Amino acid sequence: MAASDYLPVTLRDAGNFLTRELAPFPGRLNVMFRCMLTSAIVIVASMALEVPELALSLLVVFYVTQSNVVVTRLVGLMFIVGSTLAIGVSILLLKFTFDYPLLRIVVASLLFFGSVYLLRVLKIGVVFYIVAIVVIYAQSFVDRTDQADLLIRAVLWVWVAVNYPIALTLVVNTLLLPAEPHLQLNAEIHRQLAALDVRLTQLIAGTPSVAPITLTAVQQGALTLQKLLRFTTMRDAHYREHQALRLACIATVSRLYRGASELPLGWPGATAERLAMLSELHVNCRALDEAVMSGEPYRYVSTATPEERAAADTIPAAGELQRALHAYADLVASDTAPGKPPASEPMIVADAWTNPVYMRFSLKTLLAVLVCYVFYNAVDWQGIHTIMLTCVVVALPSLGASTQRALLRVGGAAIGSALALFMVVFVTPHVDDIASLLLMTLPIIAFGAWISAGSERIGYAGVQLMFTFSLALLGQFGPTTDLTEIRDRIVGILLGVGVATFVQMSFWREGEGDALRQKLATLLRTIAAQLRTPQAGAGVRDELPYVQRQLQAWAVLADCETTLSRVALEPGWQEGEQAQLTLRAQTVLAQGREIMLAGDALRSTLAAQVGSSSPHATDAARAAQERGCADLNRYADDLAVNPPDAHAPRRVEIIAQAAQPAQPVDRPLIAAADELSRQVAGLPDWRVEARVTALASQAVRT
Repeated sequence: MAASDYLPVTLRDAGNFLTRELAPFPGRLNVMFRCMLTSAIVIVASMALEVPELALSLLVVFYVTQSNVVVTRLVGLMFIVGSTLAIGVSILLLKFTFDYPLLRIVVASLLFFGSVYLLRVLKIGVVFYIVAIVVIYAQSFVDRTDQADLLIRAVLWVWVAVNYPIALTLVVNTLLLPAEPHLQLNAEIHRQLAALDVRLTQLIAGTPSVAPITLTAVQQGALTLQKLLRFTTMRDAHYREHQALRLACIATVSRLYRGASELPLGWPGATAERLAMLSELHVNCRALDEAVMSGEPYRYVSTATPEERAAADTIPAAGELQRALHAYADLVASDTAPGKPPASEPMIVADAWTNPVYMRFSLKTLLAVLVCYVFYNAVDWQGIHTIMLTCVVVALPSLGASTQRALLRVGGAAIGSALALFMVVFVTPHVDDIASLLLMTLPIIAFGAWISAGSERIGYAGVQLMFTFSLALLGQFGPTTDLTEIRDRIVGILLGVGVATFVQMSFWREGEGDALRQKLATLLRTIAAQLRTPQAGAGVRDELPYVQRQLQAWAVLADCETTLSRVALEPGWQEGEQAQLTLRAQTVLAQGREIMLAGDALRSTLAAQVGSSSPHATDAARAAQERGCADLNRYADDLAVNPPDAHAPRRVEIIAQAAQPAQPVDRPLIAAADELSRQVAGLPDWRVEARVTALASQAVRT
């Protein structure tokens, strides 16, 4: 028994979570190096030229440095526009209200309210997010000095501290360590096709597989391809003109990667025909990889006879690989006209002026900020001015998202403060030049950058770790020995999190429970569309649309998982109800994934046994597809209503539907159809708890 088995379950789960989130993945090391290099240049420049607000400059570097050049430039442009607008607004505010504190607070509150409102309703809301932060941040400057010229200089230095790191970040990301999205896309395609190449090589050589491809890896690979294709079309006009073909390419690669995960681990005693079929798949896998890397059109390479090629149907996964390659080759050969670009998203949400949720959110955020402002001025504790910034940082649309951000902020700040305390006590007394300063700070910055390059479940903790560490150690142009700064920062963050959470829970709670049910319903409808039987004669023409629908299902599934992780963190007064919602949603997600697998298996078996299965078995299997599609759509409709009225679909025995005893050749088809019916029937009943609650309420009233 391993030593970890003696640990509490909570610690083991936390360890597994951190192991997954901190694991390396393609591109993460590149992001870390870009952050570290730019931060080193910023530290040297700010210390040499005595540019104040070094911690703010490093924070901007972390925010602007993104996974590729396209997003980096977009975020950098947004920050330049937002910071310039924010500084201009702050100077005008101070010019006309400096001598009138009450008027200054009122006008600043109105500006903050409007900025938070526009943050929610505009596509470029990040610009007004910066305005809201700077407007509130400038109020802390007023409380430190009563000299107007020093105040304006401090505000203008903020503009310098924000914008010169943006310029350096853009230079580093463009010239020194560029991460072009089309290169990342090609690298990800090559990685997935290389995994398929390895699996086919192992089958041909007869060696067992030692590293099977998991379903989680398949899902993550599909989502990565979609994201990189979106960035590439933003960057390259050629990709925008031929995006229909590019989408078909990544759909085919995702289908091949999925097929690689379903190939058998070993195939002892394979016949010559099967080995010839696998060799042809192997050759075409490499041909597709070479075509993508070179930009040349893909052509299917025939190396086996028709009889040998027909052996693919003996393995459903191999038949799926063969059909995927043929479908993509036929699309390339048909010279299909490029599709129209998708309609751009509107700049402003449709219900911006009619939905009261946005105004309530702005009022809640403003109330939390004003409470914190009054508190830290009343106690005359200027060191905790981060209390106001915390209220803005954790202000997210839903209570679960706010709680997640608050936990990451507290966790990152605690680790950053602990590291800063260690450096101040043990390392700072030995630092006497810029090289020593870089040796002390860059490992911490690299650690924070590694964390921030991860998923949203942990990324913000890395930003907060670096920012808290920098505030404590790099706030002056010399060694610091004041430990009260570290204490004040963490106290301000804790108080800000507490006030913001209390306000959001007490006024107009914005939970995502209803939104989660709607997303689950959308997921089930997407899966139902995959189960729908293709029209007669569709043949290969339906292959690529089917895979594109599968890509959409993976994206919706990932969105549901992200939403569920936030809903699970929502604090509530009725813990039992929240636990029931979380449990049922997890069951729907698990069953949805299994239904997708069962539907794919049935579709592959149908395609592999065309002409060999009896008509009764084929009709029964297609009826199972149609019934599963209808049951999922009905379940999704009942799940979307409030309160939900969804109940588990009834399972149907497929053998009884076949009307005749199953022949040996029909058994795989019957088994696949029966598995689909069983998985659909495994969806949870959302009505049981509602009935129990209603009966309990009636008993109490009686």
